[in-house]
Amino acid sequence: MTPNDVIAMAKENDVKIIDIRYMDFIGTWQHFSIPTAELTESSFEDGYGFDGSSMRAWQNIDNSDMIVIPEAGTAKMDPFFKEPTLVLIGNVHDPITQEAYSRDPRGIAKKAEQYIKSTGHGDTIYVGPEPEFFIFSNVRYQSDPHAAFFEIDSPEAHWNSSSDIGPNLGHKIRPKHGYFPLPPMDQYQDMRTEMMLTMENLGITMECQHHEVASAGQSEIDLRFDTLLNMSDSLAWFKYVLRNVAAKYGCTVTFMPKPLYGDNGTGMHTHMSFWKDGKPTFAGNGYAGMSQEALYAIGGIIRHGKALCAITNPTTNSYKRLVPGFEAPIKLAYSSRNRSAAIRLPMYSSNPKAKRLEFRTPDPSANGYMAFSAIAMAMIDGIQNKIDPGDPMDKNIYDLPPEELAEIASAPGSLEEAICSLKEDHDFLLKGDVFTKDVIDYWCEYKMENEVKEVISRPHPHEFELYYSI
Repeated sequence: MTPNDVIAMAKENDVKIIDIRYMDFIGTWQHFSIPTAELTESSFEDGYGFDGSSMRAWQNIDNSDMIVIPEAGTAKMDPFFKEPTLVLIGNVHDPITQEAYSRDPRGIAKKAEQYIKSTGHGDTIYVGPEPEFFIFSNVRYQSDPHAAFFEIDSPEAHWNSSSDIGPNLGHKIRPKHGYFPLPPMDQYQDMRTEMMLTMENLGITMECQHHEVASAGQSEIDLRFDTLLNMSDSLAWFKYVLRNVAAKYGCTVTFMPKPLYGDNGTGMHTHMSFWKDGKPTFAGNGYAGMSQEALYAIGGIIRHGKALCAITNPTTNSYKRLVPGFEAPIKLAYSSRNRSAAIRLPMYSSNPKAKRLEFRTPDPSANGYMAFSAIAMAMIDGIQNKIDPGDPMDKNIYDLPPEELAEIASAPGSLEEAICSLKEDHDFLLKGDVFTKDVIDYWCEYKMENEVKEVISRPHPHEFELYYSI
């Protein structure tokens, strides 16, 4: 779309409000609204000013002015606001130099696409994420110096079998038994369908929706693969749509990776492939029908896997899911069918166009723009340096003897460990100025000061259970 197309779209839909959106550094979609009359053709060059010092992890107060320049091709009608509202996603720039802001996640994704195209190894990066999430009927939490707790409620969870609140019809999902049950055990079919159709109405192609393994409303809705930047935009819409549809039903959605103890956590298996001149570069005659370039790309993910986790699994809660001995994909190995490996090569189809890798370690707390870009940069580094991924792991990793298991590298056990790995291993991200040194340094500093230290310095409620009478 051109700027004139957007202005015509606004008139055609009797738009009253233009909503300008951008992604902050940590991964939260931000917005402000302007009257339709304020949108002109020059707005797509001049942008709109805002206070960058009021955004977490961005500018200092003595250098706070920033602009967001909307991109015409992102125009969509908002499905929730009362007044007809047209949404435009923007890129963040310096108002004086007009240069793209290095800490703008969307700008990082644009640079990742440009850099990989410049290498000659591919002109298109396709991404297909499978974000999981929980639907709860109620959630309460508190974290004060003198008190800390959380409490979650779900009508379909097994723990509610003995509840005296309201009618109890007994069809409950036990922990780890939530994969594909029909209603009345699955109580969220209609809600998930509305979520999926709302995304379709926005022009975002979806693949399927279903209940997931955990109890308490764990679900998955899959997006049809798209280019890296488009998919990053779509994932921002995805989180926004799901939260707002759930609110209509009096429920709440969370992308927190591990909100429940003793049940499955929430991941975001991410399918990736490179194409060139309209043809898939990952199809070949190698293992699982993959090309040598694809195997090198896998080698890049395995070599940089620990560092990647600081971006693809960016919360302290992420590592409650990535626990050894369970089904979480923590072992940095690859396989054609083994879901216990961090990288799987799907075998559903022999069609060359379907050849891709599936990185199973990421979770949906990630900022899509940065996570997809970081994975792509590890893949291209593997191709450029011909990194051998080693032999495939076609055994069940969790049945291996300890001495054999110890030879396979693992994902980090904590966010702190992941950040330390990123500090030591990030040169592959700096190529093409995709991630700048400032971005890496500030990401590590922000996560350590505002998340890691804040969590480890607080007493945990279970510590009272363990130690109060010690």
